[in-house]
Amino acid sequence: MTTAVADWPKFLAKLKNREEIAERTMAFRFEKPASFKFTPGQFIDITLLNPPETDAEGNARGFSIASAPDEDFIMIATRLRDTAFKRVLKTISLGTEVRIEGPFGDLRLHNDKSRAAVVLTGGIGITPFRSILLRAAKEKLPHHIFLFYANRRPEDAAFLNELQELEKKNPNYKLIACMTEMEKSQQPWSGERGLINHALLEKYLKGVSSPIYYITGPPAMVKAMHTMLTGAGVDDDNVRIEEFAGY
Repeated sequence: MTTAVADWPKFLAKLKNREEIAERTMAFRFEKPASFKFTPGQFIDITLLNPPETDAEGNARGFSIASAPDEDFIMIATRLRDTAFKRVLKTISLGTEVRIEGPFGDLRLHNDKSRAAVVLTGGIGITPFRSILLRAAKEKLPHHIFLFYANRRPEDAAFLNELQELEKKNPNYKLIACMTEMEKSQQPWSGERGLINHALLEKYLKGVSSPIYYITGPPAMVKAMHTMLTGAGVDDDNVRIEEFAGY
């Protein structure tokens, strides 16, 4: 998630709050200027200003916008890797300003409401879809949306409870959460287990014709999901991809 364009909107925004939303995963909410507009699915670049430490990865990162357009803050979420950027973001005082640039990117829900959206994602790859799904529920969009969301355990699944609750608000939305390492979990789980695979898609997509597929997540998962779809005869024109490298 980088851009070479120098004249995109830039502004300073204060950190409002932060909270742990899964093990080793934290959400950060920043002030949102009244003029800030974005399409759900887009991302921003965040730069730390005069951080107390830095490293070779630098003081800027790209993050998908997890908040919905009608929320009064800009929210991102990230795994807490042991980098200077993440350590600073986790510990700076509330009210500290960062520089935000953007929005960027063209990941968005397609316009053709007759075609279902099939999302294949895992881990922190869920972040742009929180925004997309909240908008779809609020605006009562007619698109049928199937969210296949893989994690090792429920403890690792960011926004899981919220994504489950959204099913009650949007009859066109179906969550298929699957866990790959339930033997390491302390929580009960009655949902799907194992990786997202062709059999799982066939189970839930009976009667769904010509969907648009969305793949997000770490590069290895993105590659595996893309290979699976290609092997099933899905044309690349019907696939949208965004990798989350180094998150």
